Amino acid sequence: MINDTIVALATPNMKSAISIIRLSGKDSINIVNNFTNIDLFRVKANTINYGFIIDENKVKLDEVLISVFHNPHSFTGEDVVEVNTHGGINITRKILNLFLSNGAIMAQPGEFSQRAYLNNRIDLIEVEAIADIIDAKSDKASALAMLGLSKKTTSLIDSLKEDLVQIIAQVEAKIDYPEYDDIEDISNNEFKDYLINFKNKIEYIISNSKSGKLIKNGIKIAIVGQPNVGKSSLLNAFLSEDKAIVTDIAGTTRDIVEADYSLNGIDITFLDTAGIRYSDDIVEKMGIKKSYQAIEKADLILLLLDSTKFNIDSFEKELIDSKKDNLIIVLNKSDLSCNLDIDGIKISALNNDIEDLKNEIIKRMDLDINIDNEALFLSNERHLALLNQVKNNINDAINSLNLNMSNDIIIEDLEIAYNNLQELLGNNNADLLDELFSRFCLGK
Repeated sequence: MINDTIVALATPNMKSAISIIRLSGKDSINIVNNFTNIDLFRVKANTINYGFIIDENKVKLDEVLISVFHNPHSFTGEDVVEVNTHGGINITRKILNLFLSNGAIMAQPGEFSQRAYLNNRIDLIEVEAIADIIDAKSDKASALAMLGLSKKTTSLIDSLKEDLVQIIAQVEAKIDYPEYDDIEDISNNEFKDYLINFKNKIEYIISNSKSGKLIKNGIKIAIVGQPNVGKSSLLNAFLSEDKAIVTDIAGTTRDIVEADYSLNGIDITFLDTAGIRYSDDIVEKMGIKKSYQAIEKADLILLLLDSTKFNIDSFEKELIDSKKDNLIIVLNKSDLSCNLDIDGIKISALNNDIEDLKNEIIKRMDLDINIDNEALFLSNERHLALLNQVKNNINDAINSLNLNMSNDIIIEDLEIAYNNLQELLGNNNADLLDELFSRFCLGK
């Protein structure tokens, strides 16, 4: 319950230089004050204070630094105390148990952030941004998450809500007060223009948000082709290390080799696949099956061809024909000769000559991304789903307008759109909150 005082480690439960024990709630200052030589009711808020933690038997347990944050000027909006102890597992546990035995209860995962939300210190978008910052695997993913934490994303949603309220207000006024001549009378065409312009804003944000999803989730790139075309050599060239085994023996790769790589600040997971060919070998056949599975789940496919050969086989032709949108044809061994009469990016994986391929990946996946784009990026699946619902609601209103339906019906569509924008900020969705906060770590 929110009236309880909660406590948890805000740092990993492992041997380290320091551990931070965080308490939040109305009794947090009093609980810690009972076990320190510092008078925490007299210290200045938001300062670091040197002292000791002393147990019930007046034994000094540890030399610590303590900070006090008074409500509502803390992360949770409650009284908060943070105790910096030495990072020994045993001493940290002792101090934590001391607080637990004197009125504090162990925090649930994400409960500190949940209290911040319930006390209106942060909105749901900021909550999700905190989780995204923790999970970020690249600089751009961190920068994207900071847009949410710095309230830029909230400001964007608030701006959309304000635009929609203005549209609704004009129609509502004519419905409720038709006798007033000073209320601006807008024609159906003008009203339709307002709705179309608003829908265009939504579509622009959704379009930009595709890049945001790439930044947050990263990209899966499958390297596929026949045995011995240089797939493992290409992976090693990207990583600048011998991640994958390279031999002249066909069928060396029997399983998917995954490797992480950063290109233009975007996290990429390469899937080096088994060479695709006909084989009686049971293990190799299993690897080939996994290669096809990797093709299906990849965001981008690099089809590696041996440029010294004179033709391609049926598998390669079929892949080219069926996967045009997310496939790059790569002509390897171009330093030797190029006999294939097919357009593609020429590389030499063995000689680490892959710059043209990197540039093509950047171009194809639109990775030349500017985080400061004024449209911002929504990378959260929930945000995008709700925004698509808003777009559909506006489309419904436009269709109703085209069919000359009553203003009451049109208003209903617009109010549903407004409620979906509200839900982006987390209003009235307890199930969503419980699910979200349960995924946080204890001290967050």
